[in-house]
Amino acid sequence: MHVQPHTSTDIAELKSKARVEKNAKQRDRYRAVAMALEGFSTERIMYTLSRSKNFVQRWTYFYRDGGIEAISPSLQTGRPAKLACESAEDFKQRILAGPTTVDNGLCTLRGKDAMRILQQEFGVKYSLSSVYALMHRIGLACLKPRPRHRHNDPAVMEQWLQDAPFLSKQSKRKTRTKRSKSGFRMKPESASKGH
Repeated sequence: MHVQPHTSTDIAELKSKARVEKNAKQRDRYRAVAMALEGFSTERIMYTLSRSKNFVQRWTYFYRDGGIEAISPSLQTGRPAKLACESAEDFKQRILAGPTTVDNGLCTLRGKDAMRILQQEFGVKYSLSSVYALMHRIGLACLKPRPRHRHNDPAVMEQWLQDAPFLSKQSKRKTRTKRSKSGFRMKPESASKGH
């Protein structure tokens, strides 16, 4: 593989970038191109870096066509959020407010309820896993203690706990402390019979 450097300092710059790069794949990209610029064969570069022929040729050709910038990592932007930042805060406040009269007598909101609220009130459609990811991003925990129903009477519940027949107290019985009787033992009379 014959590739010419774009500038006279490219080989030194590639080696310098390879020395400080923490990502192993990116480091090998720099090293592969630097070795190609120094005149090493594709097979030698493959053997030295333990990389495929496709890896070596691909990044060398990227360098050939675009220079060092073509093999440098670029910022990954990702897909834009469906729910705008200002709407995300409104959604958070809506979830924290809890169920409303529209929610048909629910005592707490689940993930599917949040999914419905997003679609009906904010006009965006999310999958259930995306709803959980959104809630995590805006600082809402998906798990919390089971809510108490509004008709529960704490005094009645406490009385039931006092009168419950199957709730046992701590056992006073201690664990066994004697030595185990399992294992091999010789009887005293059999030890004296042999000789």
